[in-house]
Amino acid sequence: MSIVIFSGTPRKHGRTRQVAKEVAEKLDGTLVDLSEGSLPMFNGEDAQGQNETVQWLRKIVEEAEAFVWVSPEYHNGMSGALKNALDYLGSNHFKGKPTLLLAVSGGGKGGINALNQMRTIGRGLYADVAAQQMIFDPDDFIGDGRLSRESEEKLQEVLSGFFPVQV
Repeated sequence: MSIVIFSGTPRKHGRTRQVAKEVAEKLDGTLVDLSEGSLPMFNGEDAQGQNETVQWLRKIVEEAEAFVWVSPEYHNGMSGALKNALDYLGSNHFKGKPTLLLAVSGGGKGGINALNQMRTIGRGLYADVAAQQMIFDPDDFIGDGRLSRESEEKLQEVLSGFFPVQV
């Protein structure tokens, strides 16, 4: 199964990127790291589709069979970088394809609003968004940025439930 994992953070280093990389490794998926590359700000003009990064993004998403969207929560919402990337795509890319949502929060009460916004956008793109989801709080990480053993086990459980053959 071809799985695309979106690291929805514009930060080069951080917990969201770490989670996305770990998911990509576990699922042997393609990582779309939004902290790399040169995806322009979406403005709705067709000419933007000629951008090499936009063309690459559309190609790998079109070929994917499933997705994992990972976003930090910024000011009670999903990352603008992830929203920008999704704006370049359409329902023809996501219709009926399984999509798992993960959020990374900076505090003990964050994450749910980012998940809710991603879920709304997923519905707008006709993705088959999973009911199961996961939020990573700062306590889920150990000193060097890796997931704690408990969080690693929980992530494994979530991924196994969503991608039983893959994990």
